Amino acid sequence: MSDSKPHQSQYRGWLYKWTNYLKGYQKRWFVLQNGLLSYYRNQAEMAHTCRGTINLANAFIHTEDSCTFVISNGGAQSFYLKATSEVERQKWVTALELAKAEAIRMLEAESDEEEAHQPDKFELQNTLRTLNAKLEDLNTCNDLIAKHGAALQKTLSELEQMDSMTDVASKLKAVNERATLFRITSNAMINACSEYYEFAQVHGKRWQRVLQFEHDQRLKLEEMVEQLAKDQVSLENKARKSLQNVKKENPGSNPSDDEDFFDALDHQVEEFEVALPHKAEKRHRRTDSDFSMESYNNDMSSESESETVTQEARVYTTKTDSPKKNSSSASESSADVMPKRVRRRRIPDKPNFSLNLWSIMKNCIGRELSKIPMPVNFNEPLSMLQRLTEEFEYTHCLDMAAGCEDSSEQLAWVAAFTISAYATTLSRTGKPFNPLLGETYECDRMDDLGWRSIAEQVSHHPPTLAVYGEGKEWNLWQEFTMTSKFRGKYLQIIPMGIAHLVFPKSGNHYTWRKVTTTVHNIIVGKLWVDSHGEMDITNHRNGDKCHLKYSAYSYFSRDIPRKVSGVVTDASGKPKWVMTGTWDSQMEGAKVLHVEESNKGKPVFETGPHKVMWKVNKPMAGCEKIYHFTQLAVELNEPEEGVAPTDSRNRPDQRHMENGKWDEANRVKIQLEEKQRAARKKREGEAEKAKADGNEYKMYEPKWFRKEVDSTTGSLIHTYTGEYWQCKKEQNWDRCPDIFL
Repeated sequence: MSDSKPHQSQYRGWLYKWTNYLKGYQKRWFVLQNGLLSYYRNQAEMAHTCRGTINLANAFIHTEDSCTFVISNGGAQSFYLKATSEVERQKWVTALELAKAEAIRMLEAESDEEEAHQPDKFELQNTLRTLNAKLEDLNTCNDLIAKHGAALQKTLSELEQMDSMTDVASKLKAVNERATLFRITSNAMINACSEYYEFAQVHGKRWQRVLQFEHDQRLKLEEMVEQLAKDQVSLENKARKSLQNVKKENPGSNPSDDEDFFDALDHQVEEFEVALPHKAEKRHRRTDSDFSMESYNNDMSSESESETVTQEARVYTTKTDSPKKNSSSASESSADVMPKRVRRRRIPDKPNFSLNLWSIMKNCIGRELSKIPMPVNFNEPLSMLQRLTEEFEYTHCLDMAAGCEDSSEQLAWVAAFTISAYATTLSRTGKPFNPLLGETYECDRMDDLGWRSIAEQVSHHPPTLAVYGEGKEWNLWQEFTMTSKFRGKYLQIIPMGIAHLVFPKSGNHYTWRKVTTTVHNIIVGKLWVDSHGEMDITNHRNGDKCHLKYSAYSYFSRDIPRKVSGVVTDASGKPKWVMTGTWDSQMEGAKVLHVEESNKGKPVFETGPHKVMWKVNKPMAGCEKIYHFTQLAVELNEPEEGVAPTDSRNRPDQRHMENGKWDEANRVKIQLEEKQRAARKKREGEAEKAKADGNEYKMYEPKWFRKEVDSTTGSLIHTYTGEYWQCKKEQNWDRCPDIFL
């Protein structure tokens, strides 16, 4: 039983928590305080050992049954809890919801305070105008006091010189009038001084905070620039020494001349280190490949090139000769034969507007990316919902995977598809628009590309997107949330959600998580993007795995930039396929015929011929003038009739930006954010009122997705309800909220 009431800032008590190592529920002592839920084995441990903590500001709270509920933090951490009774469970859920709302309010209050440190130009002008007006009032009062005081003094002097009592009596009336005027003017002066003092005192404290904030930010920027200068000098010295050492060791030679690769007619033998998956008893250290991708590309045989999938022909032409019958769920919108739609080929060029970068970035250091108020000057005219939909550009890899009989080859095609999602990030340094809560985006390309998708912003704290896409022989869905920090020199984005892919024909179910993306040279130099980390793609039906390593860029590495290497293994850990390439160009795969260990400890793979499994589409001519968009990206925000009123195509600030009206876009963006903030405060007020009345308040729920525990991974995820396309067919948008202007 808990020992405090739900409405208090602290709440504590015994709950049963599921533990994986014991495969059952264990009794633990939980403490809810300051927006954090922590647990201990017993009450005595509170003084020294905390077993786990979850931040409620970015957590989902889900009720499973009468006694069980789940708290998940974006898929990275989950608590499966069980109360002793339904009443006890409801007390905890109520306390958790209130604590979450309070934690969110505290975060937003901190954000508002930081924003308050930055008065805009108009606010300063209004303040100065008010002070000038009050100062003029003081001057007027001062003049009147001097005037009436002189008149009063003159009358008193005349009174002293009078001898006749009759004259004195008549003069006293004039003295009283002068004194009354002087008193009125003095009171007005006192009131004006008081108003001026109060106004100056209130704004003076705020200006002191602003001045201190500016001073602190300047110190941070000075330290950052100083560190950048030191890093640059250090890199130059290291590069100079490295070149000198290379010249001394290999005079007149090219370091890449000894990187040789060759293939035989029937099969080839390669020796290189690959990214092997981790085993429970031993963690393999993954290192980079020893061969040059450039020489590999030059030595590719014509037989291998003939196996390349011609993507431009597949991606932008209608598929009419598919031997497979369309599934009923994937063919609703394309059942009737419709004339082929002609889509736009370009958007208006990006205008060249200047922007004071320093004035914005100095306020962003150390803050969460989703909480930074950015003007549209840093954006691209697409929302994050559309950006995620853009990952479906190379779904021909999934079509090829659907036709594979061998599960390991299918997994290699799936791996190629996951890598293709990063192809457009190399030069796309613009920030997508943060979707509003309830904002959606549909993309129906069944008639020409063979797939369609629906995406929705399902949560605002934490910002979470849910996407569901379907092809003719595959279904893909994912929940995308992230953590991010701006550190001055770079911006790091760490995805937290899980992606799912199912092939109904074979029953193979794959899951994976995205790798980290870092944007470099935020302050000095040209922006560039790097994707790095490790990715595991798991087939939950038979245990096949693909382990990929995205190598981080290194100034001194001899490897090609943006390199990706990996290996597909079966359930026993035996290598089946190897993957090599780069995430911005192409990926190749080869079937493993035999594996041996070399003297260096590197696996030597005897493989069949390599084949290109994915290759990036050629960029559009003049793409640098249109935000480096691909052809698919150009088509994503094209106006379309019949979509939901919450669709990103209908978002006015994004449309203004696409049309080059950036000032109008910034003005509308602020109005949309204020409207969303007002709607959130209204929901919070309704929740508090319901609690005060003893009623249960139903929190905001997505319109096209529902939150539930995923049976495959055991984590909370938003799954598609399957209702969107039918509602579109009927044009029934009653459930859609009013989020735009």
